[in-house]
Amino acid sequence: MLELRGVSYRYAGYAKSVLHDVDLTLADSRIVGLVGANESGKSTLCLVASGLAPGSIGGQVTTGGLFIDGQPMAGRPLHEFATRVAIGFQNPATQLSGVTGSVFEEVALGPMNLGLPVPETMERTREALRVLGITELAEREPRRLSGGQAQLVVIASLLAMRPAHLLLDEPTAQLDPHGTQLVGAALRDLAATGTAMLIVEHKTDLLEQLCDEVVALDEGRVFASGSTDDVLGDERLEVWGVEPPARVRLLRGLASLSVPDRRREDVLGAIAPSLQPLRASAEGMMQAGRPA
Repeated sequence: MLELRGVSYRYAGYAKSVLHDVDLTLADSRIVGLVGANESGKSTLCLVASGLAPGSIGGQVTTGGLFIDGQPMAGRPLHEFATRVAIGFQNPATQLSGVTGSVFEEVALGPMNLGLPVPETMERTREALRVLGITELAEREPRRLSGGQAQLVVIASLLAMRPAHLLLDEPTAQLDPHGTQLVGAALRDLAATGTAMLIVEHKTDLLEQLCDEVVALDEGRVFASGSTDDVLGDERLEVWGVEPPARVRLLRGLASLSVPDRRREDVLGAIAPSLQPLRASAEGMMQAGRPA
């Protein structure tokens, strides 16, 4: 379990904190979505939860702290985070090493850097590719991947280091609908293996299908936290710069037209298949050869 307990954080050289008294819990096999307007503190929260802030980029946690499995992580060296927390950013090109000739080598790079024996490195790499349904990409050059495939390779590279917790900052921001489905379905399958995840996303339709819980930030403070349906249905979301999922907007529109409750459900049921971005599995989409 990864926890932020009452965390406030400010960057080096800043007089004011960017995060204020943030509480957040990532439990095993749970997927937590994180929403908020631009510059609300979402990326900073990921950096603090990963140990990169203040461990790598500096700054100061002024209140509270980060705990992993009940242990305080303040002052711990960064290498202690490497096998426990992994972080991925929205542009996969910034995380591909650029020094490997195949996807297999790219995914193996993390375990190699951890100094693991060759047999274990090979086993971890094969397993990460298998879990994400991209074994057939093993011999491809990383530079010759579609956006969705590249994002899966980046995630596989993180998983090969076997962190218990995975933090993803807008993993589908640059992807089309097919790529979003590909990544989203893989993450859902991955959570079933026990990995805890925090996913920052503007695509609330994806979060609605993917997440167990959602946390909403505004100006570095949590203003809503709870079940996915409750938070993404909260009428305050739009005030704070977050667009609700299509299902929520549709129901509100029907209500404004005084459509009876039973009729609203009929309408929603008729179009429900088009509101299910994760209805196809990652493996099925790869086999179908759809572009990402």
